[in-house]
This record gives sequence, C-alpha cells and structure tokens, in this order.
Amino acid sequence: MNYAMALNYQNCINCKACETACKEENGVQLGADKQRIWVGITEGTIFGKPYLNLYPSQCNHCIDAPCVSVCPTYASHIVDGGIVKVDPSKCILCKGCMEACPYDARFVDDTMVAVDKCTFCDHRIDEYGTTACQATCPTKVRLFGDLDDEDSDIVQLLKTKKFFFQKESAGTLPKLFYIVPDNESYARQSISHNTVIHTWDDFKPKYDAARDKRSKEWKR
Repeated sequence: MNYAMALNYQNCINCKACETACKEENGVQLGADKQRIWVGITEGTIFGKPYLNLYPSQCNHCIDAPCVSVCPTYASHIVDGGIVKVDPSKCILCKGCMEACPYDARFVDDTMVAVDKCTFCDHRIDEYGTTACQATCPTKVRLFGDLDDEDSDIVQLLKTKKFFFQKESAGTLPKLFYIVPDNESYARQSISHNTVIHTWDDFKPKYDAARDKRSKEWKR
C-alpha cells in the first residue's frame, strides 16, 4: 500500500469544510495558524484580467521526505502505507522538520508540546476507506486512495488525467497530485509556465523505483 491524494483543485470553493472536518476528526488545536490542511490562495492578472486560484494543501507524505531525514530523535517517521507521522513523545521541538519541509505543512501543537501535521486520517482508513476531508468536501475536490492498487479510484483517475505537483523541484516525490483542469484557459492561468505536467505512464516508473527503495524503512 502507498496512500496518496489527488486534488481537483479547480472545484475548490474555499468553504473551509475540509479544515473544520480535519480539526474535529483529529482533535487539532484550535487557531487559524494551527492547521493540518488548508487552502492556499494566489492572485494575479493575465492579459490585464484579474484571477484568483485556490490550491488545497497539506502534508504531501513525500516518498523522499526531508522532514524524516533531518529528525534527530526519529520522532518523524514513515509508517506502512507511506504515511509520514510524528511521535509526539519523541519530539524535542527542535523544529528541524519544519525548516526542512518545502510545503510548510507542520506546526507546533502547544497542547501536545510537539510538532503536528496531517496523517491522512490513518486511524479511520480501515473502517471508512478515506479521510475526513474527502468525506466532507461538497465539491469533490479530494480523492484519497492506494497508488499500489491498479483498480483504486485514484489510480483510475490518474490514468485518464494529466497532473502536476507543488514545488516538484525540491525532489521529495510528493504524493499530492494536482489534476490539470480540462478547461484549457483555466489551466493556463492556474499553472505556472515552468510547472512540469505528468501522465501516469511517465510518473509511475519513478514512483515505483523510489517506493521500492524507501519502503524498506517504513515502520510496520
């Protein structure tokens, strides 16, 4: 198993339902700066016309996760299924993982006195098969699934759509797949000109090689 999430970000209406569901499901500390998931907003103009883009985001559960590599106490680790987690009992709040994460996906939970982050709701996968954020989203932005299951909904989607990653140049092999919009004009204004667009056929060999190498280190 290797869990990931695909994001039809053009469907996002920034209703905050996913953020609220995440806090409720996972007992995340209250506060606008205490978020396991969030919606990033970018604004600009193209040919004189203003635009606003919404990019739902969270921990990318990278295959080559720099937050795990830098942790001196092994508090940050990867469990079976490729999910990056933090053991609060081992966290010493050095914040090395926060500095190493290219996605700013970690924060300090003052109630636990430890770093916190998204866990893909791993405690509910066996029972519900998905995350609280996907289950709550009214516009079906998020699709959670197993990249190793050829019959899973996420793999079937990735086989039929092009996609890209945020900050791919960081070399982390992230597992948040942003689906390229079918609307060509929207795609042009919401995707940077230097963003690499992938298909499942070109990405899968890179993913398989990295997964086979790294999965031996996952805690079971």
